[in-house]
Amino acid sequence: MISVKEWMLTLLLLAIPIVNLVMLFVWAFGGGTHPTKANYAKAGLLWAAIVIVIYIVIFLVFGAAFFAGMGNMERSGY
Repeated sequence: MISVKEWMLTLLLLAIPIVNLVMLFVWAFGGGTHPTKANYAKAGLLWAAIVIVIYIVIFLVFGAAFFAGMGNMERSGY
């Protein structure tokens, strides 16, 4: 069983940028990690991957709309 103190340390480490991703990979795929924490890290990595994919899709959609609008401005004489 993971203690409250250990969860507090885990959440503190996950609040630090860059360190959080490194630690999630260490806990998810490293040996000797409690299975509960390993599953939590795997779920965190899956959520991070989902968010990154959503951001990329949004960026591509708005980028395409922006460049299409710029093309229309050039043709209309602005």
